[in-house]
Amino acid sequence: MRIVYMGTPEIAASVLQAVHELPVEIVGVWTQPDKPVGRKQILTPPPVKVLAEQYGLPVYQPQRIKRKAEVQRLRELQPDLILVTAYGQILSEEILAIPPLGCINMHASLLPRYRGAAPIQWAIVNGEKETGVTAMMMDCGVDTGDMLLRRAVPIEPEETAQSLYQKLASEGAALMQEVVRRLLAGETLPREKQPEEQATYAPMIQKEDGLIDWSQSAQQIEQKMRGFAPWPGVYTHLDGKKLSILEAQAALEAAEPQKPGTVLEEGLQGKHPRFLVQTGRGVLEVKQLQLQGKKAMAAEAFLRGSALNGKILA
Repeated sequence: MRIVYMGTPEIAASVLQAVHELPVEIVGVWTQPDKPVGRKQILTPPPVKVLAEQYGLPVYQPQRIKRKAEVQRLRELQPDLILVTAYGQILSEEILAIPPLGCINMHASLLPRYRGAAPIQWAIVNGEKETGVTAMMMDCGVDTGDMLLRRAVPIEPEETAQSLYQKLASEGAALMQEVVRRLLAGETLPREKQPEEQATYAPMIQKEDGLIDWSQSAQQIEQKMRGFAPWPGVYTHLDGKKLSILEAQAALEAAEPQKPGTVLEEGLQGKHPRFLVQTGRGVLEVKQLQLQGKKAMAAEAFLRGSALNGKILA
């Protein structure tokens, strides 16, 4: 079986590794162009490229895969199947029609929920108890194709985007390996239409999404912190400076609830002060933070050098 693989980040590299273990011929790997990373803007290859080159596979990095030259290149490779995981570009109808076995995508959610660019993060932010991975036949929509196989994964109470990412990378790799094994065995995989009435969307995350809305509940803010770790993180403002919240958890209700965003006086007293903030429902205890221009530190150490009684974060 001749396979073209398309993917870019670590989760896609995990799937490529699993597919490479099978008795198939990977005739080409498509991934996004190298990008500048970090303060020094060092040009860095995506994880899929790094792995593909280790395997000695031909790698292609077009800015736009829909261009005629790229479509023709794909046709000339004569793939039986195209596999896709978090590639980052939408495939045209022309490309979808090339492989006889179709184009199969691994999406990191239980479709039709959380279609789109950031299903892992939004599942945690929204307080879901379960997510998973779905193998689907691709069509011209965004994650709207027929479902083939799905695997559920529980979201633990302290789950972060990083820890869930690793779980779904492992499950997604195993799922796509199962898809290819069954196709190699001559099976026809079951196809199920996605129920549109159950569809939700997981849009691309922006830096601004990390701003804390203190009118939300403490639980919602904690979920946001875990879902947006490590990027974009969550933050608020103290005396006009950005204050990043690195670790926090929902705490007990305040004795006398204050305006959302208020730093609670009772939390600042005693030998071991606690950084407690009133939310729209409940109290959030901040455990680690970083003030703009300063190093990250424990909240207790921060409080010893600050007078925050009654201040309002915004």
